[in-house]
Amino acid sequence: MSAPAADLAVGERAAPDLAGRHVLVKVPATSANLGPGFDTLGLALARYDEVEVEALPAGRALEVVVHGVGEGEVPLDESHLVVRAIAHTFARRGLALPPIRLVARNAIPHGRGLGSSGAAIVAGIMAAKGLLEGIEEFDADDLLELATELEGHPDNVAPALFGGLTIAWTTPEGPRHKKLIVHRGVSPLVFVPEHEMSTALARSLQPESVPHEDAVFNVSRSALLVAALVQSPELLLAATEDKLHQHYRAQAMPETDRLIRVLRAAGHPAVVSGAGPSILVLASDPAERADAVRIAEESAETVWQALPLAVDFKGATVTDVEG
Repeated sequence: MSAPAADLAVGERAAPDLAGRHVLVKVPATSANLGPGFDTLGLALARYDEVEVEALPAGRALEVVVHGVGEGEVPLDESHLVVRAIAHTFARRGLALPPIRLVARNAIPHGRGLGSSGAAIVAGIMAAKGLLEGIEEFDADDLLELATELEGHPDNVAPALFGGLTIAWTTPEGPRHKKLIVHRGVSPLVFVPEHEMSTALARSLQPESVPHEDAVFNVSRSALLVAALVQSPELLLAATEDKLHQHYRAQAMPETDRLIRVLRAAGHPAVVSGAGPSILVLASDPAERADAVRIAEESAETVWQALPLAVDFKGATVTDVEG
């Protein structure tokens, strides 16, 4: 428990009395890049963090409780990422954050390339949206802009917000997205290792420029990947080839690189999930997914948790908690 909320910052106005407002937010895990779609493509997966946020009476202190992933590890004060995202959303509307009680129930692994930070940011923004229902309005572009301001790029937060397969890009007016419905034959499988990977470290291994032919290669594969995920899953192996980022990051996660090579040699569309070290397999049917699990169990030199996950089509949701 922390100290009571500070005095209003310059330019802030006190929010209307929100005491008693209580919302539940559910946010899916995500996998970004999907091979060739670096910083552009993202997929929402049916594994969720849930956050309850209740506005408290004035004078009360911030309360943060965490269950599940991150319990005993993440901060329980104003620096908690969900709290920061709520405060950021209020501040962008010129409102001071009232005292809140936050209870997080986390299932998305941290530091594994499954969008845990993006999910926390989206959870905070959606919680603020719910608390401010009827007072402030937020459209899809508003939500994506707020999330991108905190995350730095939209490829993870777009599918977390909207679900399905998303294409994200930036414009002078802000980030934009297009949501697509994934073919029902696509059966995602995620292999999660015990060790983490720093997104900052992974990005530091990227060269500032790449050969022209590699750029053209990825443009073609990214276009093909959209078609494969939406219409033609049989093309997923070819569509998930990449020359922009996975090779450069391989030195930082050799176990990931090795298993991806083994899986792809056996015909499975395996890629690094986000910044890694998890692996996403975009299987075209459940039998193919089961075969990938068998291969990993027989050939991997490290322990991998296999998570067969559905595609999440709804994205983040916020509902009122009664009573």
